[in-house]
Amino acid sequence: MTKKRDAERYGTGHDDGLDPLVPLDVARLDTIDALVSAMADTAFGGRRLGEAADVLEEMVRDEDCFRVVTISGAMTIAKQGLVLCEMIDRGWVQAVVATGALMTHGFVEGAGMLHFKHRPAMRDEELYQKGYNRVYDTIELEKNLDDAEALLDGVLSEIEPGTTLSSHELLARVGRMLDRHDAGRAILRSAVERDVPIYVPAFTDSELGLDFAIHNHRLVAEGRPAFGFDPFLDLEDFAERVRRHDRLGIFTIGGGVPRNWAQQIAPYLEICADRLGTNEPIRRYRYAVRICPEPEHWGGLSGCSYTEGVSWGKFVPESEGGRHVEVHADATIAWPIIVRAVIERTR
Repeated sequence: MTKKRDAERYGTGHDDGLDPLVPLDVARLDTIDALVSAMADTAFGGRRLGEAADVLEEMVRDEDCFRVVTISGAMTIAKQGLVLCEMIDRGWVQAVVATGALMTHGFVEGAGMLHFKHRPAMRDEELYQKGYNRVYDTIELEKNLDDAEALLDGVLSEIEPGTTLSSHELLARVGRMLDRHDAGRAILRSAVERDVPIYVPAFTDSELGLDFAIHNHRLVAEGRPAFGFDPFLDLEDFAERVRRHDRLGIFTIGGGVPRNWAQQIAPYLEICADRLGTNEPIRRYRYAVRICPEPEHWGGLSGCSYTEGVSWGKFVPESEGGRHVEVHADATIAWPIIVRAVIERTR
């Protein structure tokens, strides 16, 4: 027979310092911040979204924190680029790590070109013939990419052939070109104005990377030296910026190479200290917010949890003051809401 528990010993929740939940009364909430703050006292994805806003707020209020945004997925063609611009323009970001595709589509938008809604009745074979490149429910025109190549050619033509470049150096030059032509608000332009480097670790995996390669072929055909490209210039530039700060924060959309490249800076500096005898202090991310629908149980890089990252020496454990929140949601829904809430809090 199972022994009956002693009802007088039952915990009240308060006995153990548990936080009570609060019903979400939407009729009484008149701002995005009020809604998001109230969601932090609910459950499931809503609670995580509210807690993510709390950690982002703490991160941006910490003036001594070096804050990195990593972004993957089709966020610029999905028209989320100005959300990142806003974060940069408000001084919330000191570095961006992205995919080349994101920067290509953002460059297209920043130069004044248009993306279009996909019409499901149009078959992909038809789209190909018309030069319509589909990204799920959105269209990138092949003509846009041709025009972007011409703009990049113009930027490269101002650089001495044979120069060795990196992604952050090249993208800064593109941003300065957009700034000179007053082409409108754009990620690359905001980054240049705020001296925020943008790193693309897998640069060749993009239209801009292919355009760079084509430009090199033309230089060689003309008997001139091709441009070099050294990704380690990105790594060392990022490492040097990180070294200037004791506290680090990371805000991640999606996963993939941008996320891991930024996170691995902590073990990189640690093994530099160990193997090279640099004696520099260990630096790990104290603040971390991730918006990504990828589940952990598939075992993929994009789904790995922050607690897993603790085992690699990438994050300060929560037991030592780390603040980590992961929101398993579509970033086109969660990201703007979180950012808007923190804008309202920090005005």
